[in-house]
Amino acid sequence: VQLQASGGGLVQSGGSLRLSCAASGSIFSISVMGWYRRAPGKQRELVATITSGGRTNYVDSVKGRFTISGDNPKKTVYLQMDSLKPEDTGVYYCYTFINDGSRWFDLWGQGTLVTVSS
Repeated sequence: VQLQASGGGLVQSGGSLRLSCAASGSIFSISVMGWYRRAPGKQRELVATITSGGRTNYVDSVKGRFTISGDNPKKTVYLQMDSLKPEDTGVYYCYTFINDGSRWFDLWGQGTLVTVSS
């Protein structure tokens, strides 16, 4: 089972980016998918999550600017990031809590770099 993320890049302040993350492999069930980020010199923080039932959660700093959505059949999660700010710069990691048919476990993607220039 693995997560493959894409969509990072360089954008000017006020711009937009869309991240995607797809889960593949032997998957029985997914409880939640989401995104964390690690800004330069800071600890990793939760950005947004979405449950299989569609319930979402956001860190306060991105509310109203970022939108997380999921496509359950495709086992894919998206993060639409609008009105980006330089402080949104960091490596964004896809995350899921997943069951492969025998156990539940945390799974992380490889990270995708988002750079917002001022």
